[in-house]
Order: sequence, then structure tokens, then C-alpha cells
Amino acid sequence: MRIVCAPKDHAFPAVGTGLGVVLYGAAGSRGRGSVGSALRQQIISERLVPDPRAWDFLSLALSVVSADEAGHRSASPDGWTRDFDLEIAVGEPAFWTAHAEALERMLAFLTTDRWRLTFVEAQSEPARPRAIAMPDQDCIALLSGGLDSLVGAIDVAASGARPLAISQVVRGDAQKQVAFAQAIGGGLRHLQLNHNAVVPDPEKPPSQRARSIAFLAYGVLAATTLARYSRGETVPLYICENGFIGINPPLTGARLGSLSTRTAHPTYLNQVQQLLESAGLRIRVENPFRFKTKGELMKGCADQALLNAHAHTSTSCGRYLRYNYKHCGRCIPCQVRRGAFLTWGVKDKTPYVFTKLGRKDAKHSYFDDVRAAALAIAEVEAEGLGRWLGTALSSAPLGEMPQLRAVVERGLGEIKALHFALGVR
Repeated sequence: MRIVCAPKDHAFPAVGTGLGVVLYGAAGSRGRGSVGSALRQQIISERLVPDPRAWDFLSLALSVVSADEAGHRSASPDGWTRDFDLEIAVGEPAFWTAHAEALERMLAFLTTDRWRLTFVEAQSEPARPRAIAMPDQDCIALLSGGLDSLVGAIDVAASGARPLAISQVVRGDAQKQVAFAQAIGGGLRHLQLNHNAVVPDPEKPPSQRARSIAFLAYGVLAATTLARYSRGETVPLYICENGFIGINPPLTGARLGSLSTRTAHPTYLNQVQQLLESAGLRIRVENPFRFKTKGELMKGCADQALLNAHAHTSTSCGRYLRYNYKHCGRCIPCQVRRGAFLTWGVKDKTPYVFTKLGRKDAKHSYFDDVRAAALAIAEVEAEGLGRWLGTALSSAPLGEMPQLRAVVERGLGEIKALHFALGVR
């Protein structure tokens, strides 16, 4: 699929030969898409001046999100893997062209698609404001509305750091993002951003394989606007995700590829870090929970009272929108969440659609995700962790392999404890 993402005055492909997506503007034509239409204006209104390469990285990320939403899995030969031929307008095409192969590998790992990237020159950066704002926060904390990012922001603030909270606006989570930011550390400065990607004939249900690259790009962009960055210092960027979901090993042989997302996989985050270093961007991507299960990070949270007050309002469910902004209780993220509450030892006040997973019917213990988790637990018990893991850790850093293996085992153990408590057999 050929897609061109560029400012509105670019020479887009003719209808039928590819999709044109307008960066930072309105589509202007029924056959075109648009992305970032309000984002650029928001940066202007905040009087922020990001590093030019951080702005280019944002343009790349928005283009990838647009392609992800436009590509149809059903149109691919295997019904899953898609081919993208993506042209992106950036301010410094020579640099990004030199790193195109590394970017293609990074995106292939993230989405399990095939990517071909080309770069053309066009300026998308807004004019420099007369009065520049340089926030005095000393790090970036990605605040999604999820439980792990809530604990992460609490812990970062409790350590004495002053994080700037960055959120990607998602339906159902915007208000809780605000509530969390206001409650943490006496109130965090908070910036909510939205890619507003609109493409003709989007895939339904929409793909979210690539969404994390936009979230990271917001954090990178914001990090380069801090006063600390302007002084030549390195800025930590915290993306907080428990180690089990970070690795997210396929529970069965049938759940390969993007059924197991790689938003916080150490391999992907290392690839992002290498790209930032190549670009000369002084940002250190950190996941402080990469060796902790969800239950362990909840038990270790620096402010237990604050966590107790807000944990049940956080979002974990993979089908949250489908069930009218309510947790289903049976998808893998919900099972991980419910097992974590058991480990934490605090009553789970989250309302779930399906609570009694031990019921032997298609909606409960026979539901695909519940059966997949039960099969994984049984396989590990029968044949050992290594055989079940397969190649899930093959690309992880060698020095971290024992700790990552251990956190996956403990994370699966939390699901096992949940199944035992609910009578799943």
C-alpha cells in the first residue's frame, strides 16, 4: 500500500495510485486523509520549541499511525501481515534516509508488517514564538490512564523528580488522565495530545499496532522543550509497563504476531533509544518496571493511599470501548490486572462485565483468552517455562535475559493464582 504523508501543498498521488495524508492540516479532499491537524496548533499555543529532529520524529510517528489505520489486514496474502510503502515529508530527509533500514526493522518488530520508508523535504515546524516557554520539569512521564503508568508517575514524583506528564488522548481515558495528573505530587504539569488521524476507509476494527510510536514521539518532542534539555543535559523519558506485558509472550502457538503487542518490549525500546542517540537527541527512555510484575509494582508503589484511591478507575482492558468504557474482565490485560490485585492484597473495586471466569461456558472459562491463559499455565507445568517461551525472548538484551525470564514466570503465576481463586479448570 502506497501512502504519502506531507503538508497540504505537497504533490500527492492521484486517486487510485496511493493514499495522500495531510500532515498537520485538514484533508481538503474526500480521497485524502489527515493527521495531527490540531497538534501543531497546540504546540504553538504552548509556546514550545522542540528540537527539529524531534519534530521530524513526530512526523514519522504520525505517518506510521496513519498507515496503520489505513491498512487492511484482510487485503494481505496471509490475512495479517501488511506491506507499506510510506513516503514522509521531514525537514532533514538525508538524515532519515540514512537510517531508513533501522527504522524499517524497528517498525517491523513493532507491528509485524513490512515497511519501506522514503523521505522528502518539507518544513512542518511552526514559526519560532517571540516568547519561548521552557518548562522547568526535569523528566517526562507518559501518563496513559492505565494502571502501570499511574504507579510509574506516582513513583517518579515520590522520588523527588518533577515530571511533565504527557498523555495521548483516548476516548474514555481523557478525564482520568487529568484526575491522575492533578492527584500526583501535588499536581503535575500535564499536556494531552491527540494524533486525530482520519483516513478514508479505515480498517474496522481500527488497528492499534503502531499507536505506541505516537505516544513516544509526544514524549520525545516534549523532552526537547524542557529547560534542562536546553542546558545540554539528558532528559529521562519514563514509559512504565510491567515486565510480563512488556514481553507479552504469545500464550499459545495460535496467538503469534500482533496478538501480542510490543509497545514496551525491551527490544523495541532499545531500537528507539538507538535511533534517538543517532539523532543526537539527549533523551533516555526508561521502563522502571521491566523486571516487575503488575502485582509487584502495585505492592511497591511509593504512595499506597493514593494508589488505593485511584487504581480501580484506571484502564487496562483490551476491549474497553467495545463494552461501553467498562472492563470485560476476561481479556488477557484484564486477567493480568485481576491477578495483580490479588497479589497486591487490596480488594479490586473495578466493575467487570464478566466476573465469574470459572463458569464453564463460552463467555467465561471457555472464552478464547481465558482458555489461552489456562493452556499456557498447563504447558509450563508440563514441559517447563523455556519450551513455552520459545523465541519470545530471543531478541531481548542478553544481560537482562535471566531477569526477563523470571518476571514472565512470575507474571504467569499471578494469572494462575487468579484462575485458582475463580475456579478456572
